[in-house]
Amino acid sequence: MLKIYISKATLCLFLSLIRGVFGADADEVKSVSVTERDFVTLNTDVTEVQKTDQILWMFGPQETRIAEIHKQSIDMFDSNETFGDRLKMNRQTGSLTITDITTELSGLYKLTIITSGGTTYKRFSVTVYAPLPVPVISNNTLSSQKPSPDSRCSVLCSVLNVSAVSLSWYKGNSVLSSISVSDLSIRLSLPLEVEDQDNNTYSCVVNNTITNHTTHLDISQTCHTKTPPAAIFLPLLISALVLAGLAAAMYFLYKKHKEKKVDGSKPSTQRLTTAQTEQTDDIEIHYAEATFHLQNKPKNKANGTEEIIYSSVNMIT
Repeated sequence: MLKIYISKATLCLFLSLIRGVFGADADEVKSVSVTERDFVTLNTDVTEVQKTDQILWMFGPQETRIAEIHKQSIDMFDSNETFGDRLKMNRQTGSLTITDITTELSGLYKLTIITSGGTTYKRFSVTVYAPLPVPVISNNTLSSQKPSPDSRCSVLCSVLNVSAVSLSWYKGNSVLSSISVSDLSIRLSLPLEVEDQDNNTYSCVVNNTITNHTTHLDISQTCHTKTPPAAIFLPLLISALVLAGLAAAMYFLYKKHKEKKVDGSKPSTQRLTTAQTEQTDDIEIHYAEATFHLQNKPKNKANGTEEIIYSSVNMIT
């Protein structure tokens, strides 16, 4: 049986050769965070590219070649299909700059530097964050499943369309509660209960690895403008309906009375006869009987005509 003995010095020499071939930083990944629509520069740490140096940039799991300097000539390959005109390569250092970056350009960027002294590898994990929204604080007393005492107020801090963020409530500089999300979320919310007369300073903070936004709680404005519960609206609605009904009934009676009054005041166009009784709108009208009496017998005038003089008229009802 053949036994091979390797001294410690030989093993160290072998590992040094391996590091020289594959690069000392082959397993190291530098994390880079950037906000969408901003720019980021991935540095090669090369002072000046020599004539015989080769610098190659690759992107994504397929290790697609996107930019290269070889014999001091720059080749952007087919990077325009993915990056458009947002990709720039520094001719002197070989560093890569991505402008107006979007979330689709998040991922792993690999760098290979080949010089006369050996080959070096670097990797950059680029994370592109969407712009953070400002947290919104609202009154949550009515929608809360757990009723709060009259002296307490439930508030809710919310942010929309966020990913890889944390949402926290602070009392002064102390964290009261916090919630985090890694995947895309439609809405991220965090409740808090405070006293109506609390004089402490409360704030809601949303943050990721590169930025944050803060909204301060105004207890007097948020908690003292509670919407009345539905139980208050119901009596008000019933009262309004009753008043409307009474108003409609009064208007109807007034209109009917006015129409009767107008009809009763119209003069009759019919000829009234003696001892005639008419019935109009349930009102019985009796007419008097007129009797004419002759005062004297007819007298003859000189011209042969007769003069008739009537006495007074008596009306018998």
